[in-house]
Amino acid sequence: MNRSLIKAYLTALALAACGTAAATDSADLSFQSVGSGWRIATFPQQRMPLTSYTDTVETGRTALRLEAKQSYSPLVKAFHPPIALTRVAWSWGVAQQSAAIDLRAKAGDDTAAKVCVSLAWPDQWVPFVERQLLRIARSRTDQDLPAATLCWAWAGNEATEMVIENPYTRRVRSIVLRGSTHVGATWLDEKRDVQKDLRLAFGDEWPANAPAPLVTAIFVAADADNTRSHSIAWIADLKYE
Repeated sequence: MNRSLIKAYLTALALAACGTAAATDSADLSFQSVGSGWRIATFPQQRMPLTSYTDTVETGRTALRLEAKQSYSPLVKAFHPPIALTRVAWSWGVAQQSAAIDLRAKAGDDTAAKVCVSLAWPDQWVPFVERQLLRIARSRTDQDLPAATLCWAWAGNEATEMVIENPYTRRVRSIVLRGSTHVGATWLDEKRDVQKDLRLAFGDEWPANAPAPLVTAIFVAADADNTRSHSIAWIADLKYE
């Protein structure tokens, strides 16, 4: 399978503790700003550098520092069993990122910071061809990969509130919250209605009378492997309910 396609599904690999995903348990790390139970997920036999996640104090606030140097590896918290999630809130800022970031293009599919949720999305909601691709992906990773992942992204020059389908797979969709014009800003606050945003991003598949799908994992990430670049960002006060 294409490495970049696996990247789109990588979060699921962290859901099996000590399974096919190599993982660094947060017991070995502090992560004061996001709490306990987080893991750094990697590709099996990953050769590219890992994104760095470290505790820091930025302008007086306890924060998680995200630094990507031509790297990729999300920081994941799985929920066993899945949970109902209605709201997600956090503060963030980006000090630097690549001008080549463009979430609509494979070569620009990087971000200095994003917050995502993976969902217990019924396979029958997935279009037939994509459902077959998902089945193949699951067979090759030996994991129950999520059929839908929603991200809130710090992007490039894309319009805010734009919904962007991942250029490698429609199973991952992002809502642009911030972009290049916000780089250097001090602590921007976000508060998102998960069900509203899920309807915005996946409304073409989510039946109108169906209940909201449960959340199997939440993750934060920064990546710079496609643009071969270097980014620095911070996230603080991540809350979900």
